[in-house]
Amino acid sequence: MYGLDQAETEGFGRRCLMARRLVESGVRFVMLTAPIQNGGMPWDHHGSLDRDIPKISRQVDQPSAALIADLKQRGLLDETMVIWTGEFGRLPTGQRGTGRDHNRFAYTTLVAGGGFKAGLTHGATDDFGYKSVEDLVSAPDFLATVLHQLGLNHDELYFSHAGRDETLTDSPVTDARVVGELLDNPVVV
Repeated sequence: MYGLDQAETEGFGRRCLMARRLVESGVRFVMLTAPIQNGGMPWDHHGSLDRDIPKISRQVDQPSAALIADLKQRGLLDETMVIWTGEFGRLPTGQRGTGRDHNRFAYTTLVAGGGFKAGLTHGATDDFGYKSVEDLVSAPDFLATVLHQLGLNHDELYFSHAGRDETLTDSPVTDARVVGELLDNPVVV
């Protein structure tokens, strides 16, 4: 199921299987990263899109889907939040002819389990994929929603930095909110 029998998917498949076993044994936070490509981050494609995106996709798609299916099959997905995201979105225009630069105006995140609605597609970009135009969820809003699902109020969670208390969502400056539309039971207090 994880692709351990195929050279292309074996490495990431092993990481996903290990993540499932860690979750099953009670580890509360597990972070997976995709295999390094050409000495850099695998999804940071500033060049060679036609070669690199299919390659990394073949390595991670099957194991990622297997992890979610396995967690669901074992009854662990309800209490486990799987978040698949990157540092930025990507511009719809080319960069040096073979790549794309970072896009801070639109990005995609996959969330499974943890009380998030299954099968939901939320939001949309303009016709060029440049900017989010429908049902926007800012990074602070997303963090507030994740923290809420972890049982934490983002407005009350502070850490000391440079002599002042700060929040992960930079509230109240950002007006971060829990996005109830993403949740199965959107009880927001």
